[in-house]
Amino acid sequence: MSDLSDLLRPEAVLFDLAGGGKKALLQTMAGIVAPQIGIDARHIADRLNERERLGSTGFGHGVAIPHGRVDGLEQIVAGFARLAQPVEYHAVDDLPVDLIFLLLSPVDAGAAHLKALARVSRTLRDQRFLAKLRGAGSRDALYALFTTDEARDAA
Repeated sequence: MSDLSDLLRPEAVLFDLAGGGKKALLQTMAGIVAPQIGIDARHIADRLNERERLGSTGFGHGVAIPHGRVDGLEQIVAGFARLAQPVEYHAVDDLPVDLIFLLLSPVDAGAAHLKALARVSRTLRDQRFLAKLRGAGSRDALYALFTTDEARDAA
């Protein structure tokens, strides 16, 4: 399993977030990373919605990986939310989504964006890991699962 501590900060993890519609959810996700990168949440949400118009980032098995490239961003950053209740997301398997991993990259990130997206998708393909995320009892536990091999093995 890949350690994602280079992408994800503890303050960018939300625990049992109330759902809503897909657009509102993307706005909320943009809002959790906006303060750490100093870019307006609306600008981030606009980029995410543009990407969604190309095709849903609903990955399947209750997981979505909204991602996009954002002007003014200097490094790849991430956010994660576990929803209190699954929401309709138009995922590839038509199942509602309860785990959302946001990935934002600089416009010129190129291969680095694709590599980060591949790392995240590999991590979120593991059904045992998804069960651990769904069973985590706190925001700190969620963060630990993404950032330490020991926590993943023990959870």
